Amino acid sequence: MRRKLAAGNWKMNGTRADLVEIDALIAAHGGATSEVLICPPATLIHAMSGRADARIAVGSQDCHAATSGAHTGDVSADMLADIGASHVITGHSERRADHGEGDADVAAKTRAAWAAGLLAIVCIGETLADRKSGDTLKVVGAQLAGSVPDGATGANTVIAYEPVWAIGTGEVATVAQIAEVHDFIRAELTARFGADVAGAMRILYGGSVKPANAAEVFATSNVDGALVGGASLKASDFGGIIAALDAA
Repeated sequence: MRRKLAAGNWKMNGTRADLVEIDALIAAHGGATSEVLICPPATLIHAMSGRADARIAVGSQDCHAATSGAHTGDVSADMLADIGASHVITGHSERRADHGEGDADVAAKTRAAWAAGLLAIVCIGETLADRKSGDTLKVVGAQLAGSVPDGATGANTVIAYEPVWAIGTGEVATVAQIAEVHDFIRAELTARFGADVAGAMRILYGGSVKPANAAEVFATSNVDGALVGGASLKASDFGGIIAALDAA
């Protein structure tokens, strides 16, 4: 049985004053049956991991593919593990777009995360142009094949499907659109890794998930949780999503 996962990505938001949101989240949902994860800015990982009391996992939004070296401004997976991170997001569409990261870069970072003992949340998803041209499954399939290295398992990898056109726009893919892509991802994982491994790997949906639409999203085929952006910044909002996931 795959344990459902509610993962929050704070992006470039938050200072130490915002750690009170973690206190509130633990108070309200520390006993959630779903796994709960927050990926804050790197500046907050250490403080948040000490505050989360093991009931909420803490992760990073990115890592470098190398373990150390002359990479000014970058942080390795080993460093993240050292300060308390247990997960890392790789291949987010904003990294792909803003930093020119391709599938090979994402795969290298994912392997680095595994080597450091971190669970990688590998993000894939199509642009609006891809969707309009009917290339969604072609693009998603190529990103899945190129970004997820051999050796992926349910214990070291989560897949996050995030249609780029639905991130931070208020637009949410329809249930039919989500089901089509999530079913496709499951089938592709099964063909590559076998039914047992694919069946243990969680697939999250990301793209303007909020308390108001969470229940509908979580009732969709092969959706094992969500990767949430803006709605994870406040315990009151993220808590509603966690509650909907627990009830799904």
